[in-house]
Amino acid sequence: MKKLEILPEFRLDFPYTLPVLDFEYASLEPHIDARTMEIHHTKHHQAYVDNLNKALGDDALISKPLLNLFDKTEKLAPAVRNNGGGHYNHSLFWKLLKNNKGEKPSGDLLNHIVRTFGSYDEFRDEFAKAAISRFGSGWAWLSLDEENKLFISSTPNQDNPLMSIAEKRGYPVLGLDVWEHAYYLHYQNRRADYIKAFWDVVNWAEVEKRYQTIIK
Repeated sequence: MKKLEILPEFRLDFPYTLPVLDFEYASLEPHIDARTMEIHHTKHHQAYVDNLNKALGDDALISKPLLNLFDKTEKLAPAVRNNGGGHYNHSLFWKLLKNNKGEKPSGDLLNHIVRTFGSYDEFRDEFAKAAISRFGSGWAWLSLDEENKLFISSTPNQDNPLMSIAEKRGYPVLGLDVWEHAYYLHYQNRRADYIKAFWDVVNWAEVEKRYQTIIK
C-alpha cells in the first residue's frame, strides 16, 4: 500500500514491546471497567507481543517494520499473522480511547462522514452493525481507501484492513475490538451494550489527527 510509511505507528519494529498507555485503567469507567482494561493490556496484548517475538525468532523478516509484513500477509506463518495483527490492532486501539465526555467528530472528518453515510447517527448505526454482526471474534473499522474515501468494514480474529488478505484494504482511522476479552467481565454476552458504550470513549482528537495525516 502506498501510504504505509505515513502512519504514526509505522516504526513498530522488532523486537516488539508492549506500549505504555496514555491513560489510567480506571479512566474509561463506567464505560469500560479498570479490571478489563488491565487484563486486556497486561495479559492479552502482552501475550501477542511475546508470541510475535517468539514466532519471528531469527526469521529474515524481522528487519522490517510490522506494517511492511502486512503487504504479504498470505505468506506469513499463522503465528506471525495472528500475533502481528494482535499487536498492531491493540497498539492502535489504545490510542483511540479516551473518556470523551460526549465529544463528537468535527471539522473535515465530520463533513466526510456526513457525505459518505448521510449523517453522524447513520455512520454510528452502520459501524455498530459491522461490529455486532462479526461472528465470533474480530474487529470493526472505519478506514480510508487509496482514494481517500471512508468505508466501514469488519475483520475476523486479529486481521485488519492493512493486510493483503483483507476483503477491502485501507488505512484505519478508528477500530473497535469485539473479542469477548474486551468486554466480557462487565458486559458478559451483551456485545451491543459494549458497542453503544464505545462512543463515550472514542478519542476523536486522535481519530481526526490520523484522518488528516492519511488524506494528505
